[in-house]
Amino acid sequence: MDDASFDYIIVGAGSAGCVLAEGLSASGKFKVLLLEAGGSDAQFWIKVPIGYGVNFKNARINWGYHAQPDPQLNARSVYWPRGRVIGGSSSINAMAYVRGLPQDFDDWENAGAAGWGWTSVKSAYEALETHSELTEHGRRVQRGSGPLWVSDLSDQMNPFSRHFLQAAEEAGWPVLANLNGSAVNGLSYYRSTVRNGLRFSAADAFLRPALKRPNLTVVSNALVEKLVVADGRAIGVRYRVGDKALTARAEGEVIVSAGAINSPQILQLSGLGPVDVLRAAGVKVQEELPQVGKGLQDHLAVSYQFGATEPTLNNIFRSPLQRMMAGVQYALMRRGPLSVPVNQVGGFVRTGEGEGVPNVQIFCNPANYHVNAEGKTILASAPGYILSAQPCRPTSRGEIRIASSSPADAPLIVPNSLATEEDRHAALQATKAVRMLAETKSLRDVTRGRGTPDPITMSDDALMEDFKARASTVFHPTCTCRMGRNAADSVLDSELKVHGVKGLRVVDASAFPNITSGNTNAPTMMLAARAVQHILRSARA
Repeated sequence: MDDASFDYIIVGAGSAGCVLAEGLSASGKFKVLLLEAGGSDAQFWIKVPIGYGVNFKNARINWGYHAQPDPQLNARSVYWPRGRVIGGSSSINAMAYVRGLPQDFDDWENAGAAGWGWTSVKSAYEALETHSELTEHGRRVQRGSGPLWVSDLSDQMNPFSRHFLQAAEEAGWPVLANLNGSAVNGLSYYRSTVRNGLRFSAADAFLRPALKRPNLTVVSNALVEKLVVADGRAIGVRYRVGDKALTARAEGEVIVSAGAINSPQILQLSGLGPVDVLRAAGVKVQEELPQVGKGLQDHLAVSYQFGATEPTLNNIFRSPLQRMMAGVQYALMRRGPLSVPVNQVGGFVRTGEGEGVPNVQIFCNPANYHVNAEGKTILASAPGYILSAQPCRPTSRGEIRIASSSPADAPLIVPNSLATEEDRHAALQATKAVRMLAETKSLRDVTRGRGTPDPITMSDDALMEDFKARASTVFHPTCTCRMGRNAADSVLDSELKVHGVKGLRVVDASAFPNITSGNTNAPTMMLAARAVQHILRSARA
């Protein structure tokens, strides 16, 4: 395939890249090349929803990054998993489908991303989705006709999870029918990208149906070394498969969809970025773009563990007999504990009357576990549960920068967490939200002992110190090639075109002007679907 020519070259077969591959190949008019650094997603623990914890540190499908020591997190170097497999991080995530709050997208538009306000993106979401919902009589109905399956799995969730919703009501937080509905303040059973008991990743929803098209070529295990840029235009991609170096030419556009870590890395390796970063790495400057890699935002969450007086998932997965029964149920019916992600209940809440929109996202899991130093998920022997919370809209911004001119060297991730007073205040509010939920009678009545540290007995100062000592990423990196007004404040225009470079777009979570309030997989796919419209419109012009 050396020096082969395509209309469009997409770098990265993740949440965005799969959507792009389907949309750009659909008409049959364009030759499309999709390059993915990882291999096949046809793996048991990818497809089984409960397998999320198994792949947390699976080096075969994961870039396995670590951030630089973070000063406000006690100089910890936090683990940042990112998918290196067909489907990208949608093949290893927790499958929670959360659109985000309307305010998030109005903020995008205010930041210079014209046409990305809530009214515009809402219709794009609706076109993407097919909802598998439960009626009050327990019947399953389908709503919508989009390619992405979003399922209500509340009938299969662990019975303990109902206590979380009871506790929410007691805490004064509404219980919602659906977090993706018109109401945004309150808790609900999470909707999940699961279909017929199997993970339904971006690869399943978009790429797999497109693979039969002769105009789509997919190359896996392809490490992109750099973009080929000549006379201010992206004209191709250099990549490597094993020991073989290859070049593909783009007659139309190159679209980088490698994620919020790897997309800025690829641009910088190609000489597109801040001059000081490029020169320090020995990379020739093609176009000075000072914001490439800047603006990094992520969500930080802290978790607390509790013992339970009623059975939880610990009872099932710690018992050989119950594990076997769950396995048989799953094999025969694609139902039961294996068919449901571990994140079962959660939502967005306001922690004070002064908050105009929800400022904290809550996660409630009917299992007590921790991840050890080797990345293995360890279940507690007794029944228990976990409560977690994250501030929704951090104001701190970090950066991604290449460490050298070699694509094999991991980029430097500088999170710059809790750098602002607003973020430190938000972190304290998140811990207090957990404490408020844990102190409800509904949860106290089913709690047998609390883990260490105990949020109920800690002072505000102790809660803040604990957040700094234990809070970690929930794997939502964004904004490192963000949309905006010009090259001084952003990397992309509102059509996701790179400032100053023709024939080049970046389409993934790095394009967010600011992080959305919740999980980022749904808005990433929505963004890619709208990018397809922009790209095809340019082709017709």
